[in-house]
Amino acid sequence: MRPLHARYPFFTAARTAVESADVAVATLIAEDAPAVKRGAERVERALMEGKVEAAEPYSWDTQEELLSYPISRILVSLVETPAAVDKYARSEADTAYERMVADFEAAESENDDSRASLDDVLTEFGLSDAVRADDAPRGRAPEYYWVDVGPYLTFSTPDWGDEWRLVNRALAGGSVRIRREELYELLREAVRRRVLEGLPFAVRGSEAGDQLAEALAPHVERLGNLLSERGAINIVRTESVEPERFPPCMQALLDDVADGAELPNEAMFSLAAFLVGVGLSPEEIAGVVGDDHADALQSRATILVDSGGSQYAPPTCETMQAYDLCVDRDDHCDTIAHPMTYYQTAMHEAAASDD
Repeated sequence: MRPLHARYPFFTAARTAVESADVAVATLIAEDAPAVKRGAERVERALMEGKVEAAEPYSWDTQEELLSYPISRILVSLVETPAAVDKYARSEADTAYERMVADFEAAESENDDSRASLDDVLTEFGLSDAVRADDAPRGRAPEYYWVDVGPYLTFSTPDWGDEWRLVNRALAGGSVRIRREELYELLREAVRRRVLEGLPFAVRGSEAGDQLAEALAPHVERLGNLLSERGAINIVRTESVEPERFPPCMQALLDDVADGAELPNEAMFSLAAFLVGVGLSPEEIAGVVGDDHADALQSRATILVDSGGSQYAPPTCETMQAYDLCVDRDDHCDTIAHPMTYYQTAMHEAAASDD
């Protein structure tokens, strides 16, 4: 197994390396091996942070990193949430995009066994003959490329903006002229589609599949608790957001942020999802948490909301208790099962008292 395979586990050669490995994925799962823990982290970070790279990259060797990819695909299939599958694929693609850009832009002297060249990636996706560099001064990377119309239309969409419509592009000999950065965007989309192929797949239904599901049940339960089906709750939209009516758990997290505390992943996700749930856009979050502390929450909130406005629901009270984030309980907490319900109830009671 090469370091390159671990960085780009969706490559055909990486899949071949997994298939020829001395250890079977099923065996790793049965033993809850390090690759399984990394696979679970891979999915969790994809869903909560929009990236799949390890929080501590040097904690995993090349084999563990590579084998975590097929395990993560099993896990995200077992979660059985369409939004999670979509987010996982996008996160894999976004991480690959960052790696590709770094590799492509690296000086030739920096190339090593873990890096992929542009030619490598074009070949991987069958685009070698479809992409040609425009003329560039000697010693400089091309600023423009010509891409055959077919692949251009396959990997782009007008939803990306008017500049991607063919009518707004230079066309010549059946090819479209694009900037180098736009070529990288097309490759990101090619990666997303490659990762998404076959997901989700049925794991249960056979003796071997049922055994895998049973062995992975603790990881699947944790991932399932992190996320709910998109649109499963009603977003509370009012003229103004009133933090003083937030449930005690969310007020405590806001206080921690204001004090400059470094929130763990579960706390950051819970607070960001709640703030979006009460009707704040990612850009409006600074008004609640303050400019000095908004960046991390804004980034998290942005990945929790898709272009259609759907979102991942905040964790339930039960999950908040499992995270040890259920604090400062009051009488209302005994009557509700979700932080959003607490806020909705508090807002209704306040409106009734004003009448």
